[in-house]
Amino acid sequence: MDLGEQKPQFILIICSLKPITTMITIDHLTRIKHDTFGNPRYVIHFSDLLTNKDRENLSLSVSPTFKVIDNLDARYKLALKKAKALGGRKFHNKQYGGGIVFQSYNTTDLVKHLNELLK
Repeated sequence: MDLGEQKPQFILIICSLKPITTMITIDHLTRIKHDTFGNPRYVIHFSDLLTNKDRENLSLSVSPTFKVIDNLDARYKLALKKAKALGGRKFHNKQYGGGIVFQSYNTTDLVKHLNELLK
């Protein structure tokens, strides 16, 4: 192969941008260990509780000074505030970062009420 005659190489990158869904399903809930009284608990990621309007108001950007993502903490606090109306609490655990935990025997009603929060 002659090094003077290199063929151009093209790299095709296909990105699948997952649309932001505003509808929560039972699949969004992750079952975790029961509480001390044996009640079932489910955790959901905080970003699932944000509407498109919330995302626009608290846009993410990288701080050049500290190399951290700005507004991420504000987004978590907003989602936690919404979740507390339904009994959601901050999930203090390493197994699921950014989680909000709910205690529920009826996941269908929980999902219905979570979707009402997003309207």
